[in-house]
Amino acid sequence: MNTIKKVLITSQGRKFYAKDLNEDLHTQYGFIKKEDLKKAKEGSLLKSNTNKEFFIFNPSFIDLYRKIKRDAQIIPLKDIGLIIAETGLNKKSRVLDAGSGSGALACFLAAIAKEVISYEIREDFIEIVKFNIEFLGLKNIKIKNIDIYNKIEEKNIDVVILDVPEPWNAVDNCSKALKIGGFLVSYSPSVPQVADFVNAVKKNESFVYLKTSEVVEREWEVEERRVRPKSKGIGHSGFLSFARKVKN
Repeated sequence: MNTIKKVLITSQGRKFYAKDLNEDLHTQYGFIKKEDLKKAKEGSLLKSNTNKEFFIFNPSFIDLYRKIKRDAQIIPLKDIGLIIAETGLNKKSRVLDAGSGSGALACFLAAIAKEVISYEIREDFIEIVKFNIEFLGLKNIKIKNIDIYNKIEEKNIDVVILDVPEPWNAVDNCSKALKIGGFLVSYSPSVPQVADFVNAVKKNESFVYLKTSEVVEREWEVEERRVRPKSKGIGHSGFLSFARKVKN
């Protein structure tokens, strides 16, 4: 698989990715010779033919993650961060993700959790997820062609995350799959979806509804003493609703 071998970054924060060290790397700032790419040590400084300087280093997980293959809209990092923080997801966690899409959430969580199982009903999406799993070199993630509205094969799950059109229809199945103390999370773009999911959770005696949140991220420009919000940014992406299983 053609993956990223090196990451190069300018002092202004512009990143470039070298996928083949046997070829020159061409950028808008000129090209860097393949010989320089091969012999460069991590953290060293390279110059293009136009004398532009680049720092070079090996890619980390997040560098690779930002280059995964995409089709379906992915959950932004700002929302993934809230999922991890609110559920305490960690290296001991077993996670079930339903509605894989491109597999972005499942792959990110697999870099943290003990095990991730992802359900997806569309075969074309499953192929993209498999590609991304291999691209990122993940060994602790499984992708299954299963409709979560119909069944969940796993038991004793720590966190279930729903990114499906009708999450309220999966609440009962999630109750059977989660361990006591486990978390149920629903990610939905619209208010009616949130209402239907939360109402279904409140009717299920196995769960206690915790909260619904929206994360709005605003990036800022900092140039000497000129500090102001960037005109472009991610506004609304989705609502995150959290519940916890308290009894069987």
